[in-house]
Amino acid sequence: MAEAFHSLYCFDSLVAHFEKRKPIPLQTIDRVCSIMLYEEEFDTKLGPDGQVLAVNGAPVEPQIVELPKPKKLPNSPLFVTWNKESSQHKLRGCIGTFEPQALESGLQQYALTAALEDTRFNPIRARDLPDLSCAVSILTDFEPAEHSMDWEHGIHGLRISFVYHGRRLGATYLPDVPVEQGWTKEETLISLMRKAGWSGRESEWKKVELDVTRYKGTKASVTWEQYRRVVERCLTIEVRN
Repeated sequence: MAEAFHSLYCFDSLVAHFEKRKPIPLQTIDRVCSIMLYEEEFDTKLGPDGQVLAVNGAPVEPQIVELPKPKKLPNSPLFVTWNKESSQHKLRGCIGTFEPQALESGLQQYALTAALEDTRFNPIRARDLPDLSCAVSILTDFEPAEHSMDWEHGIHGLRISFVYHGRRLGATYLPDVPVEQGWTKEETLISLMRKAGWSGRESEWKKVELDVTRYKGTKASVTWEQYRRVVERCLTIEVRN
C-alpha cells in the first residue's frame, strides 16, 4: 500500500541528488511521520524514542508511548509521478516499473528517473522543487482481462500490448488516469493505443487485437510544503531505530 512516507522519501531522494548527499533513510522518515501524526492527534510533544515530553503545551513527567513499528517493505512494482502544483497538477514526469522492486532502492531510483530522464519533459531543476508534488503508486493484483472492456474505472490500471506494422507496441495507464481525464472506456483504450504508437483511424481501433492486463494500485501524494515540515523534523531530532 502506498503511503505518504514513500512520496516524502522520493522528494528527499531528489533533493539529496541536488545537494550531493545520501537521502534520509526510508525507515527514519516513516518513524518521524508516526511521531508527527501522534502529536497532532493527541496534542502532545514526543521525543525521538516515543517519550511524551509535553501535553497541551505543558511539560509532563516523561512516559513512553508505543508508536507503530516500522512497516515491512515488500518488493513491489511501482511508479513515481511528479506534478507541477501551480498548473492544476500538470505532469512533469512519470516513470516506473512492473518488476517488483526492493522499495527503498526502487523509490530512490525511479524518483530520480522520473524527475530527470522522462524524455517528454525537460529535467526537473532544484529551483522547480517548491512548485512540485510527488506521488507514488504501488501496483498489485495483475491479471489478464477477458476482453478489452473487462476493467473498472478508478479501480484498474491498464497495460496493453499489440502488433502494429510488424512491431509489438505497448503502454500503460495507472488507475487514476482515465478518471482524472474524464475519459470513457473506449476513449481510454484509444488514447492508450496512441500512446503506444498506433496511428490508425479511431473508428478502427476494435480491429486491433489487444492483449490487456488489468491491475490495481494505491497512490499517495505529498507537496513540497509537507516534505519540508517532515524533513526539518528529521534533521532536528535523532531517531533511534
